[in-house]
Amino acid sequence: MTIASLPAIQACRPTWNKGRIVGRKCPSLPKHVWAIRVRLEIANNARDLALFNLAIDSKLRGCDLIKLRVADVYAARQVKDRPAIIQSKTQKPVRFEIAGGTRTSLVAWLDDPMMTVRSTSGPDASTRGCTSRRASTRGSSETGFRRSAWSRARTASIRCAERKSL
Repeated sequence: MTIASLPAIQACRPTWNKGRIVGRKCPSLPKHVWAIRVRLEIANNARDLALFNLAIDSKLRGCDLIKLRVADVYAARQVKDRPAIIQSKTQKPVRFEIAGGTRTSLVAWLDDPMMTVRSTSGPDASTRGCTSRRASTRGSSETGFRRSAWSRARTASIRCAERKSL
């Protein structure tokens, strides 16, 4: 069978980009950025607001923003002035400054009670210091070990149970 004798196959659905503008898009205008910030503030979405502000301030690629750890931007209960990270694409260190609004949103997110995992094994577990600090959006800890939120919570509850048995 030759190629010329095959029937023509037509798609049953239209192409995904038919009639749409494809290619390079215009950058966001400052009024659009502020509109997103205001909507996140009104929704009390501290995590998304902090990450959005950090993305705007740092001008990092998405893959580099996701790999950020709390220790990269937060130390001694304060947000660092000029953190430095190594870009994954170029392998070059990049320093960026964190603005005041971003600093405030990061502190609000990191000091949120939901950022600490408390044991539910007893009423006095919270007074014994049985907390585990969430380190980033991906579940890595400040010491550099990558663990999920579930495993950190489980470890915290096991440690609290061990302390009670002593």
